[in-house]
Amino acid sequence: MASLPQWVAGARPRTLPAAVAPVAVGTGSAHALGHADLGLALLALLVSLSLQIGVNYANDYSDGVRGTDSGTVRVGPVRLVGQRLADPANVKLMAFLWFGVAALCGLTLVALSNAWILLLVGAAAIVAAWRYTGGAHPYGYRGLGEVMVFVFFGLVAVLGTTWTQAKALDLASWAGAVGVGAIACAILVVNNLRDIPGDTTSGKRTLAVRLGDARTRWLYAALLAIPLLTTVIAALVHPWSLLALGAAPLAAFAVQPVRGGALGRDLVPVIGRTGLYQLAYAALLTLGLVL
Repeated sequence: MASLPQWVAGARPRTLPAAVAPVAVGTGSAHALGHADLGLALLALLVSLSLQIGVNYANDYSDGVRGTDSGTVRVGPVRLVGQRLADPANVKLMAFLWFGVAALCGLTLVALSNAWILLLVGAAAIVAAWRYTGGAHPYGYRGLGEVMVFVFFGLVAVLGTTWTQAKALDLASWAGAVGVGAIACAILVVNNLRDIPGDTTSGKRTLAVRLGDARTRWLYAALLAIPLLTTVIAALVHPWSLLALGAAPLAAFAVQPVRGGALGRDLVPVIGRTGLYQLAYAALLTLGLVL
């Protein structure tokens, strides 16, 4: 039976900024549109965090039972199933418990905001979270993980948060959603860059495996640059959005080991650095939207 610290590690805390950032930016955008609601923002945050934790446990379960995480060349966070630390059924149950929390909070958010169209979007997000590595044909094994992360942890999370509060969107809303989504993709890209050897051996055809090591490193760098470009676009509507450019040094800090050729375990801290960049970008952009 896995210990509590192992269960916490299995939730992959380094990925949680990807759940916090879109809600912050979406709420800042709603404030800029004149209709921020902190209560609805809190519900959106619970939805986002629950989905992120749920998908992390779901990936642990699905990769584990497929044998993807059992290779000796794999590095990175604790794998509850792959390392035989927990019963696969319990990990699957944990994933669906968190999906249930996300569904309950999402239903409450939709009801309170009267944004019923988002009910279908939320259901699609849960299905996408499970089918990333689960089901008969997981899209994460076909190099489509980054697309879904961009859509659901970028566009949907930011724009959905704004819509539930303001019932409106503007250019800055879209720019912020693209920026947040790009960094969320970068977290997945560097994670998959680290896992190229093991994924290649196990037959998991992630985008990193398909692109190869060198091009994946360039993709990571490009994804970190996109939010700086979208910040300029957001500033066309809300000039104070330029504060988000202050996160640029953290982008440079994150990309340095990737462009320097770091491999395996040396890439693990980059996930944390990328999450720090995302939090700083989101905080500064949110501040700029509020001012």
